[in-house]
Order: sequence, then structure tokens, then C-alpha cells
Amino acid sequence: MTSKVRVRFAPSPTGPLHIGGLRTALYNYLFAKKNGGDFILRIEDTDQKRFVEGAEEYIIEALNWSGIPFDEGPGKDKGFGPYHQSARKEIYKTYVNQLLDSGQAYYAFDTAEELAEIRNEFEKEGKTFSYNWETREKLNNSLHLSEEEVKQRLEKGEKYVIRFMPPRNEELILEDIVRGKIKVNTDVIDDKVLYKSDGLPTYHMANIIDDHLMEITHVIRGEEWLPSLGLHVLLYKALNWKTPQFAHLPLILKPTGKGKLSKRDGDKLGFPVFPLEWKDPKTGEIASGYRESGYFPEAVINMLVLLGWNPGKGSEQEIFNLEELIEQFSLEKVSKAGARFDFDKTKWFQHHYMQQTSDAFLTKEFMKILAEKEINTSADYVEKVVKSIKERANFLSDFWDLSSFYFQAPQEFDKKSAKKAWKTDTAEIMKEVKTVIAEIEDFKQNNLEEKVKTWIKSQEIGFGKVMSPLRLCLVGKMMGPDIFEIMEMIGKEDTLNRIDFAIQTLA
Repeated sequence: MTSKVRVRFAPSPTGPLHIGGLRTALYNYLFAKKNGGDFILRIEDTDQKRFVEGAEEYIIEALNWSGIPFDEGPGKDKGFGPYHQSARKEIYKTYVNQLLDSGQAYYAFDTAEELAEIRNEFEKEGKTFSYNWETREKLNNSLHLSEEEVKQRLEKGEKYVIRFMPPRNEELILEDIVRGKIKVNTDVIDDKVLYKSDGLPTYHMANIIDDHLMEITHVIRGEEWLPSLGLHVLLYKALNWKTPQFAHLPLILKPTGKGKLSKRDGDKLGFPVFPLEWKDPKTGEIASGYRESGYFPEAVINMLVLLGWNPGKGSEQEIFNLEELIEQFSLEKVSKAGARFDFDKTKWFQHHYMQQTSDAFLTKEFMKILAEKEINTSADYVEKVVKSIKERANFLSDFWDLSSFYFQAPQEFDKKSAKKAWKTDTAEIMKEVKTVIAEIEDFKQNNLEEKVKTWIKSQEIGFGKVMSPLRLCLVGKMMGPDIFEIMEMIGKEDTLNRIDFAIQTLA
């Protein structure tokens, strides 16, 4: 067994990767990198009925987009493959037989109808049926059938499952890095199905065998697996294997703080709960993704890591790059309590990373948007526009709305703004302003500001009577950066033409 840290992210390809799953992958990745270890991707596809086409490719693409690629897994075999459980059938059978031979597992031939009938009988008496130490001796299984009878049933092809038999009334003291000591009495663990006659193991059995054979040292997973911890530790003991260390992560909660965050919450409140857009291959329904919504992966990762982890007392740091996260991350600083999802905070992270992104990159991306609108202009001009509007933008998709006036003169004017800014004497004032602007040779922001403001003071007119309608002339509404910056950018001829058009249109 290796002493090197090895962790795994083991999703089922039953649909898109939820951001809760992405956070589990992230914590595994950070822990591995912090400790010089390996981050493994394993596809747990034993439940073929729930398999969804394209889900595995989606998971891999989501990890790569997020900047947390796996070191080992499908297509990256490092000697521990295959990494699909469906391709490991023969491996599991060996260990199931080992449990049968040691008397720690048994064949059960109960049909679904038989078990349903027994459940109904229990319910009539106000009880809950559990296949365990109290009921197993009275049920249709190999514990009270002769070896010959079991053999005959198997030869006839009778359907069966193999169930685990936990020891009676033992007190398990379980260790969890996040939650500390956990006590579990073995009598509360029912006889879980480990293997089915279709030749495939259940999650519990495959999970334990794969983790052992892949030399996983730390199992970092969601808290929904906490009730299975006792069973998993018993399986390790039954097979005489060293138990890995466990860490169960808190839930990501709805924005209200009550209940687990779901796709329905995102649909209702208007935010993605998946890293990438997902199109359901059966229904054609499309679920939004952070990537397609314009988020930077760094913003998503920064948001996710703080849903359950913090750098510790005394630190108010909220912005982390991946290198800083690797350096500071530890499972001991992961919270037990669920973390409430805050979409406004997510947008705050996005805004921060927008400001950190290079103007050159944003220019290149914005030019693609302009090309779609058949607007051809120089990269230098577009970069000036980007610098002008960047501070007010959260997404690349905001750029056009924030800057369209830099590329196109307004053809109409916001009615509310016009009503407020354009008075009976405004047209005459704008004609005079136009004359002042026409005489300015050095058409630079500072010079324009000085000349126009000097004229306003000399005329003893209120600044609002000039500046608001002037903005309306140039932009079409009350928005945008410094008005003199806009004038310098669009140039004298365009500035004068826009004032003319406004005077004619709003008269």
C-alpha cells in the first residue's frame, strides 16, 4: 500500500454534475495537491438503468473548465484501471465470494413481491420492516437453507442478491476528519445488498473494493454518505483491509438556508446550479450553466470553496487564486454545518474577477461580439472602450449594453430621461453648446471639460441644464462614463451630429 495521498471523485453518470458535486471534486483536488498526492476520477456506473448518455463527458469537461483536472482516470490510466465500475465486474466477484466463504455474507432469494408483502404486514402493525438481525432468520435466504438447496436454486437460475451480515451488537467508534468521533451500534445497520444475480455489485461493495485496490488514502465525500460509514468500515474489517480516513462534507443549502440546493431552486430564482449548460438527451430540456452564463471559472471556484471551508480565525480573506487555496486548504477547517448558497455573493466574485481580467483578453472577446453585430473597428479603439466600461460590467455579455453608444449613434431617446432632461429652452442651449464644441481644436477629454464648463459658468446656467441633456444627445439615456471621455472617443464630427439629431428629434 502506498503512503502517498490518493483521493478520488467518484460520480455516477446519471445526469449533469451539480455544483455540490463540483465542490466535492474541488475539495478532493485541493487536498491532493496540498499533500503532493493524486486526484483520481472514477465513474461509478454499476446502475445501468440510470445511465444517461453524455453525462460522463459532461463531468470531465466540467472538471477541466473549472481548472481542477484529474491526474488519473478514464483516458489517464496509471496502472489502477479500469476506472469504470462496469468494466470491473470480474474483480468484484472474487471479494464477494470471500465474504460468502467467511460467513459474513449470504444468498437471499426473496422476491420483490415477497418483501413488499412483509413490509405491508409490518406497516399494519405500525412497524417499519428492516432486513436485519431480527428478521433475517425468518426470510428466504441461505442462512437456513441447506448447501444443496442453495446450489440447486443457483443452478436453476433463480434470481438472488448477496447480503452482508453485520456482527451483532458491537459498538463502532468511527473517526471523521470533519465531524470527529462517531459512535454506531452494529444492530442499527441492516443487511445491505452487496451483489445481484445480474453480475453487478451495489454501490457499497464496488465502492469499498475500488477504493482499496486503487489505494485511496482519504475518502472525501458528501454528508449524504454519513449513514453508510458504519457499513463501509465493517466491510473493510470483514475483508481484512486497512480503512482509509473519511471526511464527510456539509450540504450546500438553499438561499433560504432550509434544505439542500436543487435545480428547482435555480430555475425558480434565476441562477445556474450546474457548472456547464446541460441538455437532457431524453426531454431536450436545457438547464443553464455557469460557463454559458458568462462566469469565469475562477469566480465559480472561489465561490464554491467558501461554501463549507474558511481559512480560519483572524483571516478575512475572501479572494483566493488556486495556488493560495492549495496552500491554505485543510479538511480540519471544513465546517460541519450546511452552507447557505448566496447568488449575490457569486456575482460579487464574478465582478472581482472581471476587474482582474486583462484588457487584452476582454478586447479580443468583445470583438467577437461586435463582429456578430457586423461592427468592424480597430482593436485599439475597442480596448479603450473596454477600459471605459469594465468597472461597471459583471459579464462579457454586459459590454454591448454598456457601450453601444461608442459604436452607434442613438436613433431614439429614453422617454423617462428625455422628459426629465429636455425642457422648453434645452434645444437653444444645446445649439449654443454645439457652437462651443465646434470651435475646440484639441478634442481631448480634459480640454473639452475645461472649455465647456468655463462656458457654462460664463453663461450662469446650472450645470444640470447642460450636462444631462448633453448626455442624452450622445448616449440616448442617462448612463455611461464621463461625458467628455465619450466625446473624445467618438470624435468631434459624431459629437456634433448627435447633438443635431437630438435637437431635431426632441424639439
